[in-house]
Amino acid sequence: MQVAVTRKKNIFSPDPSRVIARFLQLNDERSADIIRQVLAMPETVVNTAMSQLLRGYSRRHRNISRIFENHFNKLAPIFDKIDVNEEELSLAQKALIGSYFTMEYSIESAAFFNPSAMEHPDQSELRTHEKRVIISFRATGEGHISSVVFRTGILDKNNNLSIEPVGKMLAEGDKIIQTVYVKKSFQEKLNEMQDHETVTPPTIIDNPDEMQDSENMIPSAVLDKKDKIQDPLKIISPAFILDQLGDNFTYEELTQRLDAAIKDPEITEDQVKIINKMLWMASAHYEIHFSIDSAISERVIFPISATEKKGIEDARFVKFTDDNGEITYYATYTAYDGMTILPKLICTTDFYNFKILPLNGEIARNKGMALFPRKINGKYAMLCRIDGVNNYIAYSNKINIWNDAKMIQQPKYPWELVQIGNAGSPIETKDGWLVITHAVGSMREYTLGASLYDLDNPEIEIGRLTEPLMGPNESEREGYVPNVIYSCGSIIHNGDLIIPYAMSDYSSTYATVDLKDLLNVLKTSPKINKK
Repeated sequence: MQVAVTRKKNIFSPDPSRVIARFLQLNDERSADIIRQVLAMPETVVNTAMSQLLRGYSRRHRNISRIFENHFNKLAPIFDKIDVNEEELSLAQKALIGSYFTMEYSIESAAFFNPSAMEHPDQSELRTHEKRVIISFRATGEGHISSVVFRTGILDKNNNLSIEPVGKMLAEGDKIIQTVYVKKSFQEKLNEMQDHETVTPPTIIDNPDEMQDSENMIPSAVLDKKDKIQDPLKIISPAFILDQLGDNFTYEELTQRLDAAIKDPEITEDQVKIINKMLWMASAHYEIHFSIDSAISERVIFPISATEKKGIEDARFVKFTDDNGEITYYATYTAYDGMTILPKLICTTDFYNFKILPLNGEIARNKGMALFPRKINGKYAMLCRIDGVNNYIAYSNKINIWNDAKMIQQPKYPWELVQIGNAGSPIETKDGWLVITHAVGSMREYTLGASLYDLDNPEIEIGRLTEPLMGPNESEREGYVPNVIYSCGSIIHNGDLIIPYAMSDYSSTYATVDLKDLLNVLKTSPKINKK
């Protein structure tokens, strides 16, 4: 039995006019030459140049002069080399110098896809049967660097979506607060990275070019062979650094010790490997805070740490309710540094303040992890696909440590024989956990399916669609990656399942499905397994 799907007319397309100002990294020689030339300019030339800059860019960026100042401050090592005292420079000189090390980056010029929908924390000032929602997207720009962006809107009683005006003055996190580390935990994680007989480190990608289509990549490039692990750190202990730090230490304290160690003329090649791995691991934790005067559509979670410098990919957001009723919005995503992928977690309660941390443990090594919206039998629960083909479920006492998983679903039907995975977090219904799935079949066509699992024991599959819930139609199959529809998270409103989805890795839209009809079909579908 087919389930009726209603495709809506809203289209979310890439907008090249949405830009952020990024630091332009130049080599030391070129940087020093630019600084000298600016310092040689007469004051009138400096002031005129700044006036022209502000006239051209002040309406494109919030507080562009502050951005110039921040980028100027990044040049301190260059000033030390050319023997210039920054304190003696005028504000205009500093800002002008900073402008030469600033570039605009269009965050969504290439693609706007893989959406995830969630209920907005603010449900005030709405009519009956309306719901305010947040939709996250993977925005991709030049060089295929991906970031997380948001849109807000209101679903009416018929589940038509009205999108709020989209702001143009984009904002990155105003402040980055480095994490305080507990030495014992930090040491244990480094030990895990050495002991790769029991803990698998981040997945290594043989061919980075294959990552360009991210989650929609058939995972032949995913490796778990021990002979492929980078920097196995077998030879020496990191104690030569950690012994010099207190029981609790900050990122700054760690990097100071690492900087001092790397300059030691007697440092060994193996110690350099240790240092690089410690820096890589430490940079995976951070917090970002957005100004209260920024609209949510203006907030951009852009790659910050070394672990994600090539992209923050496919965030699966979920509204999580703890046992005490406290609500937190979590998102699992894939960090990509150009060679290695690392599953990570975003945490927020208000979408102004975000905490980012890596997911640790043996099964935290592949794409597509999706958190359940509440604990099950006292434990966090997560869907995952650790082998790149089948669906698994994992449980944990800690939200960021995942070590054991059990297979709960394998490809069965022709349209899913290549691989099957989740298309977002499970949705709780009276009849069970509803899981929207993505599947890959012949011609590498991506479709969406649905399965239903027992509420008390989600290892039991109650039912599963024997045909795709929806596949790419003629207008959706053309794009950056043809024949693909993909979603990272759905919600329920007014008796309908709301499915935001991407069309061929280029733009996005959404569809609705009558929830009762879908559940009835799932409950009467051929049984897959019994417990």
